[in-house]
Amino acid sequence: MSTSSGKEIVMQDNDFIVSKTDPKGNITYCNRIFMQIAGYSEAELLGEPHNIIRHPDMPRAVFRLLWHTLQQGNEFFGLVKNRACNGDFYWTYANVTPSYDNNNKLLGYYSVRRKPARSSIETISEI
Repeated sequence: MSTSSGKEIVMQDNDFIVSKTDPKGNITYCNRIFMQIAGYSEAELLGEPHNIIRHPDMPRAVFRLLWHTLQQGNEFFGLVKNRACNGDFYWTYANVTPSYDNNNKLLGYYSVRRKPARSSIETISEI
């Protein structure tokens, strides 16, 4: 993966990035929009840790909060800056939810990301 290019990829209003992971956070499913925006093929994503798209600007504390929230059985909502394969970046409003089988056994996590409001990005970028 290259270093950050500083070029932003702006999601379209109707883009929904969808992925699923196993309980350890390894990708088990990714939709076409995810592959298109992140610049990875399905083969490059499946089986990889979801943090393959982690941008270095994102504080580790955000991901500690995400995992703590999920391990409590709750869903997580938050603004996340991701890094594409070529070093470009993109912002998402992420919703991550634990997924359970009929016996309440954790299967993994389901995430849907959409385009965040520009005003939210401007506010969080300052922090």
